[in-house]
Amino acid sequence: MNRKVIAFSGPSNSGKTTLIQKISKVLVSNYKVLIIKHDPKDKAKFDIEGKDSDKFFKTGADTVVLSPTRTTYFSHTKSSVKDVIDMVGDFDLLLIEGLKELEFPRISIFREKIDESYLPYSKAIAIDKSVDIKKYEIPSNIEIFDLNDIESIIEWIFKNAKKV
Repeated sequence: MNRKVIAFSGPSNSGKTTLIQKISKVLVSNYKVLIIKHDPKDKAKFDIEGKDSDKFFKTGADTVVLSPTRTTYFSHTKSSVKDVIDMVGDFDLLLIEGLKELEFPRISIFREKIDESYLPYSKAIAIDKSVDIKKYEIPSNIEIFDLNDIESIIEWIFKNAKKV
């Protein structure tokens, strides 16, 4: 168990989820991968209205659904990344989407244009051909990747992920 963390940031619709999916699909056959997604506007929905788990959760109780292939945990309390790491325990690589101010090595993803407000938090950026990199002054300590070069990004992740 390596328990390493890497984070991903970027504006809405920049490709964060797609990149994390591609990375996860490559790694899950050899590593236990955990993904945490930040929902800053508290708008995500995870249960179906009228199902037993929805009814239980609406009572105010934390609810766990166990099935032969998965465990689903619904909680009414805010958790930190550390809380989740402690609860899950066993993993090799944690991929965090969002939470840009957490001090983990971070790749920021951009399409069309680079939002320079992300650069102070980033150790690398991943862009596609829609970004004209010549328009920006990217600090020399930030590595630049092609958003579609999954192998190079994974190699960077293993070199830079933080042990927790």
